[in-house]
Amino acid sequence: MEGMAMGLEGGDYGAFMEKFELLPPQSQQQLPLHGLTFAIKDIFDISGRVTGFGNPDWARTHAPAAATSPVVLATLAAGATSVGKTVMDEMAYSINGENAHYGTPTNPCAPDRVPGGSSSGSAVAVAAKLVDFALGTDTGGSVRVPAAYCGIFGLRPSHGVVSTENVTPMSQMFDTVGWFARDLSTFSRVSNVLLPLPADNTIKQPTQFTIPKDCFEILGSLKDQTYQILNASVAKRFGSDAVDNRNLGEFVSNNVPTIGKFISDFSKSEAPSVPALSVISYVMRCLQRSEFKANHAEWVNTVKPKLGPGIQERVHEAITSEDGPMEDFHALKTEFKSALSALIKDDGILAIPTVPGSPPKLRMEAAALENFRARAFSLLSIAGLSGFCQLSIPLGVRDGVPVSVSLVARHGADWFLLSVAQELYETLQEETKKAWSSSKSSL
Repeated sequence: MEGMAMGLEGGDYGAFMEKFELLPPQSQQQLPLHGLTFAIKDIFDISGRVTGFGNPDWARTHAPAAATSPVVLATLAAGATSVGKTVMDEMAYSINGENAHYGTPTNPCAPDRVPGGSSSGSAVAVAAKLVDFALGTDTGGSVRVPAAYCGIFGLRPSHGVVSTENVTPMSQMFDTVGWFARDLSTFSRVSNVLLPLPADNTIKQPTQFTIPKDCFEILGSLKDQTYQILNASVAKRFGSDAVDNRNLGEFVSNNVPTIGKFISDFSKSEAPSVPALSVISYVMRCLQRSEFKANHAEWVNTVKPKLGPGIQERVHEAITSEDGPMEDFHALKTEFKSALSALIKDDGILAIPTVPGSPPKLRMEAAALENFRARAFSLLSIAGLSGFCQLSIPLGVRDGVPVSVSLVARHGADWFLLSVAQELYETLQEETKKAWSSSKSSL
């Protein structure tokens, strides 16, 4: 073990909690991940090592893990070598990536901006080319957000398809294990190992792309032209008949009956927002908070851990808040999954922004950050509450900040999603260059 990360001075951008090697059980060259290195978020158990969950008091009060996460074991068995554990947001309760105790990993794409959390170190390790791929977890957005902020690929798989055993829970109703890579080739190699094989090997062509205009209006600025780039790319690759620009908020309002009980509270919120998606976000965060409380309130109340700014308030709110109308929340969750399934169908894709704009600057003022967070969760909760799979795809860096888009597919259609991404990616790159160069900016 090489000890704590030393930030840029140590050459690792502050990504690592600790460095150590976990070698594959054998070094046969035909193994699918032979020769690849990877990093592990400090939420995965590794036998004999303490899982820190992003907080020194958690590490101090927990014994070394008795068993290793099956996902880590599968990755090692496939021939990859782990080089260490990465920094994460405390208790996985943030999408920023700032850690008051261990430091904030430096975003290699935009050093003056946050790297995104809670899988911040894992995303930074990949973006900085310290490893070939990395493991993270995504409950509310903790793989998709740092992938978008650091300009790399990041997958939130369909809920429940990848084992979360021996991974510290945040909220089991939404917890997923995801991964990062810089290129689609490496990403596919890892996915081949970690995603269950599809029952049917024939991958369908997508018949419909829903690219909802209202979701792109949530963006703080339309300067990055992602809406136009997506529309042009899909039309070019799959035909203009495949494009559907209907508003998602309107569709959700009309097809999720329970939303009527909440919508009036969210119709007066600050623009830009989509009230129906604000309700989806609110319901998901209430359910998540309730499970977090059940998982961790006793530890927080007993240990009284020192938590960083932002996290302290969020954790306190979670463990002291009332649960609210849980029956309505669960009904809305079921209705939303059903409505989204009807919209996307078996062979459709929903294309949305991953995040509502550029990564926030480091130490951003709290009120501005909260507004950004609210808009982010209205996008992130679409896959979160439905349990659908979502892939964040980097388009490049524009005006010094990374730009991304996301593709979402129905629950269980993870292979279909990756297949569509591979078919569309080259066209996305071409259309991005065309759009950005015509407005006198370059990748």
